[in-house]
Amino acid sequence: MKLLQAKLAKYDAPQKAKAAGVYPYFRKIESEQDTEVLINGKKVLMFGSNSYLGLTNHPKVIEAAVAATKKYGTGCAGSRFLNGTLDIHIALEDRLAKFVGKDEAIIYSTGFQVNLGVASCLTGREDYILWDELDHASIIEGCRLSMSKKIKYKHNDMESLEKKLQMCDPDKVKLIITDGVFSMEGDVATQRANVTDELAKKYNAAVYVDEAHGIGVFGNQGRGTCDHFGVTKDVDLIMGTFSKSFAALGGFIATDSVTANYLRHNSRSYIFSASITPASTAAVNAALDIMESEPERIEHLWKVTNYALDGFRNIGCEIGHTSTPIIPLFIRDNDKTFAVTRDLLEDGIFVNPVVSPAVPSQDTLIRFSLMATHTIEQVDRALECIQKVFKKYDIIK
Repeated sequence: MKLLQAKLAKYDAPQKAKAAGVYPYFRKIESEQDTEVLINGKKVLMFGSNSYLGLTNHPKVIEAAVAATKKYGTGCAGSRFLNGTLDIHIALEDRLAKFVGKDEAIIYSTGFQVNLGVASCLTGREDYILWDELDHASIIEGCRLSMSKKIKYKHNDMESLEKKLQMCDPDKVKLIITDGVFSMEGDVATQRANVTDELAKKYNAAVYVDEAHGIGVFGNQGRGTCDHFGVTKDVDLIMGTFSKSFAALGGFIATDSVTANYLRHNSRSYIFSASITPASTAAVNAALDIMESEPERIEHLWKVTNYALDGFRNIGCEIGHTSTPIIPLFIRDNDKTFAVTRDLLEDGIFVNPVVSPAVPSQDTLIRFSLMATHTIEQVDRALECIQKVFKKYDIIK
């Protein structure tokens, strides 16, 4: 065995979990992504999806993707920078910019590539990036690639952020990056945390908000947390992903024309990646049509969300500070988290485990996510099963 393989062979956590019968990853789904899916031929209620508006199997979205594939083919065979720009890319960028209230938008092939390519290239060696400690992994990876000074501040803590800003050279660029909705624990950046409004102005800092989990959920017609808090003009960059409410794959950054021009010619994950597919581009456009014409979807999403939040509180679950369709059910024990995930799947409930090192071992949880297509009856079924399993492992009384 070569030295590389000998070193990697020491990593055996997955093997141990499989041997114990609690390995919870790569569960094979045999059907479309819906509130109910097939796993090993068995119907399972899906509470682990990010499809907040339930559009992944919507007929109009599917029809749009098929039509675009027939017209443009399955891929663009190159980057946007060279041969891979289609007219539907440009049209969608214009529409997204207007939708979130910015001058221009740029489409990337994945949401991860947006944060990777934008955070890594905007600031220079003498500049600063300040990021919330619970920001998404893609933001953290983008910060790591940046040559700037990176400063982490405590989660949603404006006193901590101000102390960090005071450490910065006032004459250098400062970029504050925060999620709008935090992806693991489901809490929302408060208005001040979202824009860091007063602090950004006080210290002449730019603000970058990741709306991956906010668009389709918050704001007028699902425009996101920046719209919800009425602070779009104060935010310099708004990021969104297509893999959640937009029911496709890809992502975008929306900003002013000066910043957009720089990114188009300097963001490496944009320049050196193949274009988003015609199918995904058309699917996003169709999803936008539905978001703008069917407000009842978002209304129902909030109905089932509030019902579930009350339900989990009533049965004694610890759910932290969430107020969104992302509901963390804290277990605070790695082994129990794996066992609970397994038992719930056996009972027909699909949830996602979040364990160390993704979070500290004392903060392990299962992530329960809702879609606009879930019913109250399905939530009741999940509450019943979760209460039973949590009692079995002495997580609730």
